[in-house]
Amino acid sequence: MRLIAIVGMTGSGKSQLSELFEDIGYVRIRFGDITDDLLKEQGKDLTEENERALREKLRKEHGMEAYAKLNLEKIQDALEDRNVIVDGLYSWEEYLFLKNKFGEKLIVLATYAPPESRYERLIDREVRSLTKEQARKRDKTEIENLNKGAPIAMADYTILNVGTLYDLKENFEKFMEWLHEKEEE
Repeated sequence: MRLIAIVGMTGSGKSQLSELFEDIGYVRIRFGDITDDLLKEQGKDLTEENERALREKLRKEHGMEAYAKLNLEKIQDALEDRNVIVDGLYSWEEYLFLKNKFGEKLIVLATYAPPESRYERLIDREVRSLTKEQARKRDKTEIENLNKGAPIAMADYTILNVGTLYDLKENFEKFMEWLHEKEEE
């Protein structure tokens, strides 16, 4: 079974890529679902402010690898009979945690889009939309406080997401070809 973790800045296309993996039968495990579910249980709205506060609380309680740690059992269970796509690898510590648990089975896929492209997408997003200023602030926080640049730098493969959804699908197909070639080595 395959385990692929997608890393990228907010608005870079992680969710769209995850959907493409789901379309070919992968089980999607979105790290952010933990935040969403806990906020709903607490009766709080899914806002940037509420999400950030809860993410920080969870990382304070469980360490910077919190989301990987809290999803470990779900990942292991799914890998028993299905390929898994992890949507939303964020920190260097999450990367190290997953690499330690799964070794060479883990493939890290980065998705990249330039900041201005991402900000435009985030403004137009139906769910979790952000203003340009909120997006810039989130970028800064993710880079400085989550060590997000490290797993992006260590990715096994990077998809450039600068065009249309059709272009993204073509780049996804190129990744799948690369993955098949890698497995044949």
